[in-house]
Amino acid sequence: MMKTDNRTNKRTGLGSMMALMTIIAASLTISSCKTTSKLVTQQSRNIVILYENDVHCAIDGYAHLAALRDAVADTAFVAVVSNGDFLQGASAGAISRGEYIVDIMNTVGYDAITLGNHEFDYKTPRMLQLMQRLNAPVTCVNFVDRSTRQRPFATTIVKNYGGTTIGFIGAVTPTALATEQYAFYDNAGNQLYDLCPDSIYILVQQSVDKLRKQGVDYVVLLSHLGEIDNDMHITSHTLIANTTGIDVLLDGHSHSAIPSDTVLSRDGHPVIISQTGTKFANIGKLLITPGRHLSTQLLPLATIPQTKPNVVQTTDSVKHLLEAITSRVVCESEASLSIHDPSGRQMVRYAETNAGDIVADAYRITTGAQIGMSNGGGIRTTLKAGTLTYGDLISLLPFDNNVCTVEITGSQLTELLTRCTSATPMENGDFPQVSGIEFTVHTSTHTISDLRILDPATGNYQPVRPDATYTLATIDYCISGGGFYGILKNNKILSNNIAAYCECLVKYITQHLDGHIGKEYISPAGRITITE
Repeated sequence: MMKTDNRTNKRTGLGSMMALMTIIAASLTISSCKTTSKLVTQQSRNIVILYENDVHCAIDGYAHLAALRDAVADTAFVAVVSNGDFLQGASAGAISRGEYIVDIMNTVGYDAITLGNHEFDYKTPRMLQLMQRLNAPVTCVNFVDRSTRQRPFATTIVKNYGGTTIGFIGAVTPTALATEQYAFYDNAGNQLYDLCPDSIYILVQQSVDKLRKQGVDYVVLLSHLGEIDNDMHITSHTLIANTTGIDVLLDGHSHSAIPSDTVLSRDGHPVIISQTGTKFANIGKLLITPGRHLSTQLLPLATIPQTKPNVVQTTDSVKHLLEAITSRVVCESEASLSIHDPSGRQMVRYAETNAGDIVADAYRITTGAQIGMSNGGGIRTTLKAGTLTYGDLISLLPFDNNVCTVEITGSQLTELLTRCTSATPMENGDFPQVSGIEFTVHTSTHTISDLRILDPATGNYQPVRPDATYTLATIDYCISGGGFYGILKNNKILSNNIAAYCECLVKYITQHLDGHIGKEYISPAGRITITE
């Protein structure tokens, strides 16, 4: 989601076995190894907690994680934890709606897990079903069933490592109430589940106090809150500043690569924060020594060449199943469909892109609507020119979204476009990629002008009339309130769940473009002009 911290550990170039042994030796600081029958005593063993966050279906990393865990276990107590966002992000999650990822994680074996906001992408009943299949305890203090006022997952998890107890607490960003709103409400707009934005600090503190009364040695918060400020102003830093008694916060959500940082708690106690980036760029390592010294560091996955065979078997099996589905060739493309600018920023979130053009065209043309519109955050990867498979298009549009059509007035369209472009040139997942309209964004005044709609009879654009009603094709995520700031939540739905949004794009390419993405998509079409 967000930028990567430049403090990421850059070690590279180690040999295969030497690399893994170097990591283990450097990270454990145990007494010198001797070729005797006695291993390090229980009392002198370190505790190592390996952690990941925002894996987003980068399934090859799991075998490396499991191999590292087994290697460390020869000389230390070791645990493996996840800080969320593992079910979604690529075809392995999208096609199985998360099931393949759970199968892989079960093969690895986890000690504790918390939820990320993207665990809700397949809606809450599916998430709950998958967590029941997961052979690991899940903790999340701020996820509540509003009808029963019960929390479906544990508020704390306590693990004993050679007589030292560690209490784990999990928390997920309450901003998911907006970004994944459809997972928390029914079709009538009734809220079914809550993430408790007004009481998250209190809930975490209650769980910390509970663990401290039980006499645990350390409290580790598994956080999916992130480092970046948001509309709710709830981040990993604000949580620490409003609580006491946490020793380490292992973070996720903002995709930051943070080997180790320190933030002061409410009573001035220094709390370590670490986050691994995304897609297994790194594996995090929390080291707890018998002398009660705590430290974190990041181990680049490239320096851990070993893999665990049974996990490889599972990931290979998943790849085989995916290959049968995703290898089908859909088209040839003369255009590289890009969502990034040359610096690596997600341009799809602050300006028109050719990837956004073709997706919005697919919505509009396949449904017959006057306007097609996609939120930039729903378009997830860049596709190179050349042969594109079904799997490639799934990676572009991996979510469990369906295309729908609604009515929208001209004045409401102006309101929507103004609100969704107001952060420009900052990245915003609600930035609209459009088809059938054109307009100008003014970054200094946060307004739009020159809004015009395509007249299909003439091929020309005409001014949008505030009092006129138009048809808009977009995804159910944006209609149900998850996207576009809920502006379309009460609009009249003309057609619901027409097709999965990836299938809509496939249909457009195969039936309307005859399986060939041509030169017209090499560059953005000029539908959105951005000026001061």
